[in-house]
Amino acid sequence: MPDTSPLVAQSQPSDGSVLPFPPQPMAGITKARMQDSTMQWPEQPQRLPKDAPNVLVVLIDDVGFGISETFGGEVHTPTMTRLADQGLRYNCFHTTSICSPTRAALLTGRNHTRVSSGTIAERAVAFDGYTGVIPKSAATFAEVLKQYGYHTSAFGKWHNTPATETTAIGPKDRWPNGYGFEHFYGFLAGETSQWEPRLVENYNTIEPPHDDKYHLTEDLVDQALVWLDDRQAFAPDKPFLMYWAPGAVHGPHHIFSQWADKYKGKFDDGWDAYRDRVHKRQLKMGIIPPGTKLTPRDETMAAWDDIPAAQRDFQRRGMEIFAGFAEHTDTQVGRLVDGLEQRGLRDNTLIFYIWGDNGSSSEGQQGSISELLAQNGIPNTVEQQIAALDKIGGLDALGSPKTDNIYHAGWAWAGSTPFKATKLVASHFGGTRNPMVVSWPKGIQPDAKIRDQFHHVIDIAPTIYEILDITPPNVVNGQQQIKIDGTSLAYTFAGGDADTKKDVQFFDNNGSRAIYKDGWMACAFGPFIPWNTPASTPRIANWDSATDPWELYHVAEDFSQASDLAAQYPDKLADLKQEFQQLAKDNQDYPIGAGLWLRLHPEDRIKTSYTSWKLNANTRRMPEFTAPGIGRQSNTVTIELDAPAKANGVLYALGGSGGGVTLYIEDGHLVYLYNMFIIEQYQSRSADPLAAGKHTIEVVTEIDAPGKSGVATIKVDGKQVGQAKLARTVPAAFSASETFDVGVDLGSTVSLRYYEQRPFPFDGTINSLKVELK
Repeated sequence: MPDTSPLVAQSQPSDGSVLPFPPQPMAGITKARMQDSTMQWPEQPQRLPKDAPNVLVVLIDDVGFGISETFGGEVHTPTMTRLADQGLRYNCFHTTSICSPTRAALLTGRNHTRVSSGTIAERAVAFDGYTGVIPKSAATFAEVLKQYGYHTSAFGKWHNTPATETTAIGPKDRWPNGYGFEHFYGFLAGETSQWEPRLVENYNTIEPPHDDKYHLTEDLVDQALVWLDDRQAFAPDKPFLMYWAPGAVHGPHHIFSQWADKYKGKFDDGWDAYRDRVHKRQLKMGIIPPGTKLTPRDETMAAWDDIPAAQRDFQRRGMEIFAGFAEHTDTQVGRLVDGLEQRGLRDNTLIFYIWGDNGSSSEGQQGSISELLAQNGIPNTVEQQIAALDKIGGLDALGSPKTDNIYHAGWAWAGSTPFKATKLVASHFGGTRNPMVVSWPKGIQPDAKIRDQFHHVIDIAPTIYEILDITPPNVVNGQQQIKIDGTSLAYTFAGGDADTKKDVQFFDNNGSRAIYKDGWMACAFGPFIPWNTPASTPRIANWDSATDPWELYHVAEDFSQASDLAAQYPDKLADLKQEFQQLAKDNQDYPIGAGLWLRLHPEDRIKTSYTSWKLNANTRRMPEFTAPGIGRQSNTVTIELDAPAKANGVLYALGGSGGGVTLYIEDGHLVYLYNMFIIEQYQSRSADPLAAGKHTIEVVTEIDAPGKSGVATIKVDGKQVGQAKLARTVPAAFSASETFDVGVDLGSTVSLRYYEQRPFPFDGTINSLKVELK
């Protein structure tokens, strides 16, 4: 039998005495003893079952229940279908409805607020369940499996490191390698450009190639296969764990045009018609139970018929790009699976293919060419979007490095068919119910019967532990472990008719909350409307969670939450509400709605304590959450430099093409650009070129308040040479992953003017760059 005792330091037995290593003789080694004796290394303890399976967890980003053709949608997903035919489909699997929390829950087997991940890392606040710091008392399954003998790796999106700890100087104990992954290749933030991603390999930042054929999702497969080859070469007898979580299909929706073109014309009749078609197909395929109702569109969301004819091409192209992006992603998963087969690893690899860390994202609002407009709550119109888009290439620019585009919220709602909500809603299944496929040729007999047992991402870790006969450890790396909330779903592998073994599940996100228990679901929508951020602000300001209306659904019989039974069963609702309060307290969820705090108090955002910086030309890849807030508050930037005649290059840049601030020199002329999320460009260009030699350049920015108007004045050697009027400014952040760089503009370029020359290094010498916040 394998040793399945809780993990302790391997160099000490439980009584605390120290084992000699290697065992030493009582006396010196004589010549005769050298000739007659043998040396034997101690055998390594075997803590895993014989022929333990490899484990591959695939987690796709921001895609809902009604997208994949495998589950009745209209996006081609051949890999998901192949794995489903070789394994099992799950139609009652759930997430937390939001990125960082789902990942923390998946990796640890604990509810998201119990591991302090009640909201995304960038929106962390100082309430226990919302700090964004996964405690080491909640070991990930990667850490546990590593100590039991697995080699572990992670590729793609991480999003579980505090936003102020992602710098080159760290601290780095909360990077992926600090949570049990021996190898990491991907990005730390919540999103990044697929064309110019802000990559990290283990503890070091790296730059992708400037190659028109490069795409991040493809790169992640290539890197994963390289790691598998290393494992085959150096440790072929050890099982592996791989967590493969691409940034796709989170915004920005970036994909080669030929993939989007495959869907031209397929969505011309809009999202309402899409839902009708998919609902019928889901019923016909048996993906949803007979009699499942199609829920109606929320009154706050636009109907397709309400979209003006002049805007429809823009809205259609948004969905075509998303669909191509999703198919491309599934195809890359197929490349990874093919790689397993080619290496003889497929049969004994247990694959969890989770189609979405939450439902489809409605953060595009009315359709957006720069998705962080919504994150910052900046009012705008579709007409503004289209007018700005026309200046940079029209519809052909969507999906390219020139935009950070994301589709209309109506398409996200359609992608949640037959449910009524989207990402960021924890009360209704459109935000939390995601398809999953499980395949393990050596261990699971394929079965076409849908697994409809109610389960959640917290159940994956206990499932892995049960399969490996591992008792969840009480102590890991000296840390006493908190309880695991998940329930193994391994029992579903053999029996499709088995009753659900999960009794209760807690949900909460942005004040939207629910409790599932014994086939019933009580829920409250809360004040936040994900598809209408501007309208949410006054609702949040006037919200009292104690007065929220609650709904009640018998989801064992009402798959889509179509029939509210609150009035019919008030006692049942009261009991479930009371139990939710107990679960919320146990899971560190108070105050209810803590994830909304920054929407009213942006000044409390996670940030460094610094108000001044002295930098030089070696300053690169400074994440925006640790960088000077030159775009959102008053400041002075002072640069001492030596310039050649007709100098060229970037002096500093913060952000990317989706939004940011840059100061650069073009043929000697000093150019300042405040890129207000593409839709507005505030610029100043000096009339005269800089003379060769030493200069002091100042940019003095006065901003009334975050999000308000301002003015940037540019001076050379004390003389004003330009001024830019800032009609409005960014209240929170330009980007999730773009950085502050001195002397270059790494990644996506703030100005398209120098895109072809990127990173457009300054051809002079920057002696110092000082920033003072006011």
